[in-house]
Amino acid sequence: MTTFNKKILLAGVGLLLAHASSFAVDSVSAEFASGNKSQFVRGGAQWNWDNAWFKSNGTQVGGYWDATLTQWRNNAYQGVSGATQNITDVGITPVFRFENENKKGFYGEAGIGLHLFSHVYNNNGRAFSTAFQFGDHIGVGYVFNNGWEAGLKIQHFSNGAIKKPNPGANVATLKVGYHF
Repeated sequence: MTTFNKKILLAGVGLLLAHASSFAVDSVSAEFASGNKSQFVRGGAQWNWDNAWFKSNGTQVGGYWDATLTQWRNNAYQGVSGATQNITDVGITPVFRFENENKKGFYGEAGIGLHLFSHVYNNNGRAFSTAFQFGDHIGVGYVFNNGWEAGLKIQHFSNGAIKKPNPGANVATLKVGYHF
């Protein structure tokens, strides 16, 4: 891990700690994704923000911090079908969510976060130049009255043109979560 990557990771953790109203986890999640001959499994912990904006007719824009640990399996390493690459990814993402004020029912969300990969991604003709990536997503879902959540999101990974090449990669993600 380069010094630059360590600094980015520490900055992300610092942002989380500086803005967390409490260290108690508000929800946990498991995600499963596929795209570009890659699959991943992700576990996450979420901390809700105290602020809400644009309250109207029982809805609001709220948000949360999403801290994640992801295990990737790439199935076309260096463009060779069947050759595999495993990557571990640590991420922190601020997520904005359009939701009901009681945080139940349907929602739409969007976020852009920081991700640090254990290895540089090189799969199916998409060779990244850095292990540091931005992960942005849009998604929809439903939070049930019993605290369970089901969601679907599209996520894109890219280094934001910090260094070339920067082809990016997209995955479709299924999410299951539980709110305490």
